Amino acid sequence: MIFDNVTRIFKIKDLRNKILFILFCFAIFRLMANIPIPGVNPEKVKALFGELGIFGLLNIFTGGALEKISIVMLGVGPYITASIIFQLSTMIFPQLEKMYKEEGEAGRQKFNQYSRIATVPLAALQGYSMLMLFQRREVIDVLSPELLLASVLAITASSVLLMWLGELIAEKGIGEGVSLIIFAGIAADMPNNIFQILINWDASQIKSYILFFIMALSIIMGVVIVNEGRRNIPISYAKRVRGNKVYGGASTYLPLSINPAGVMPIIFSLSLLVLPSMVVNFLGTSGGALLNILQRISNFFADQFVYGISYFILVFLFTYFYTAITFDPNNIADNLKKMGGFVPGIRPGEPTVQYLSFVLNRVLPFGALFLGLIAVMPSLVGRITGITSFTFLIGGTSLLIVVSVILETMRQVNAQLQMREYDTF
Repeated sequence: MIFDNVTRIFKIKDLRNKILFILFCFAIFRLMANIPIPGVNPEKVKALFGELGIFGLLNIFTGGALEKISIVMLGVGPYITASIIFQLSTMIFPQLEKMYKEEGEAGRQKFNQYSRIATVPLAALQGYSMLMLFQRREVIDVLSPELLLASVLAITASSVLLMWLGELIAEKGIGEGVSLIIFAGIAADMPNNIFQILINWDASQIKSYILFFIMALSIIMGVVIVNEGRRNIPISYAKRVRGNKVYGGASTYLPLSINPAGVMPIIFSLSLLVLPSMVVNFLGTSGGALLNILQRISNFFADQFVYGISYFILVFLFTYFYTAITFDPNNIADNLKKMGGFVPGIRPGEPTVQYLSFVLNRVLPFGALFLGLIAVMPSLVGRITGITSFTFLIGGTSLLIVVSVILETMRQVNAQLQMREYDTF
C-alpha cells in the first residue's frame, strides 16, 4: 500500500515537483548546518553539551547544527519563540486576541506577519548571546568586533532563511513547513545516533537491550495511539429553505484531540527547568545577588528525583495552560451558531460553551498525563534497563515531533492523491 502510494506520487508531475522542492529545501538546510563559525574547539563543545541539558534539546531541533556551532545553530527556534510570545500575548492584550480570533484569515495573516518581524531581533539577540556564552566557556576563540558582527548577521540571516523555507514548504500543501524543517534536523542526526549504538554495543547486556527495545516500541505505539486519539463531538446543521432549495440538515462531528497541546508543554517545561543553570553559565561571576539565587535554584534541580518530579508537574500544568490559549470554546460555539450548527440535545450559545468545556476537561487530563509520562520516560527507561545510550529512540520531544509530522504529512499526501482521483472522473 505504501509502495503503491509512493509510485503514484512520482507519476503525478505536480506532486512529484512539490516533493522534490521540499527535498531541495532540506538539502539547503543540511548544507548550511555544516558551515561553522570560525574558531570552534570540538572538545570544549562536547563538555559544554554534556553539562547543559538545554543544548541537547536545541541540538535536536537543529539536527546537530548547534553542536557544530554552524551558522544555522538557532534553526527555526527564534520564529517558534516569536510565535509563542505573540500567542501568550493574546491573553494580556485584548487587541491581539481580537485580531487572532475575530478578524478571520486576514487577522491571522497579520498576526503571523508580526511573528515574522519579531523573529529578526530575536535571532540577533539569541545569536549574540550564544556567541558570548561560547566565548566565555572557550568553546570558540574570541572574535574581533568585525568578525563578531559578521557572525551575528550570518546567524540571523540563516534563521530568517529557514523561516522563509518553512513558509514555502507550507504553501505546497504537503505538511507544516516549520515542523518539517525540525523533522529534517532530527532525521539527519539519526545516522550519528545509530553509529553511537554500534560503538557502545555490549554483548553482555543483550537482555537489557531486548527489554529496552520492547519498551521503546511500546512507547512509540502509545505515542501514535494517543496522537491520533480523538473525542468526536456530534454536530448537526439546521435545514434552511431559500427559494426552491433546501440547505443544511447534514450531520458531522467536531474532533477534539486527546493531546491538543502537542509538544509545546514539553518545550516550555524543559526550557524553564534549565533556564537557571543557563543564566548562571551566561553571567559567569558578574551576577551578584541574582547569580546566588539562580545558583541555588540550579543546585535544587540538580537532584535527578527532584528534576523528574518537577518536570512531570510542569508538563502537566503547561498542557492545561497552552490548551487554554489555543482552544477557545466560546469562539467555537459562536462559529457553530453563525453557521446554523448545534450539538444535538444542547442549546446554542452558553450551554454549548459549557458542554465543550466539560468535554475538554474530561479529555485533557489523559493528554496531560500522557505528555508528562513521555517527558520523563527516557530517564525512567534508563533506570530500569541501565541503558542510556539509545534514548534518542524514546526521547519525548523528538519522538512526538517525528510521529506528528509523519502522520500529518501522510494525511496531506493522501488528500492530494484523492483529490487527483476525483479530477479523473
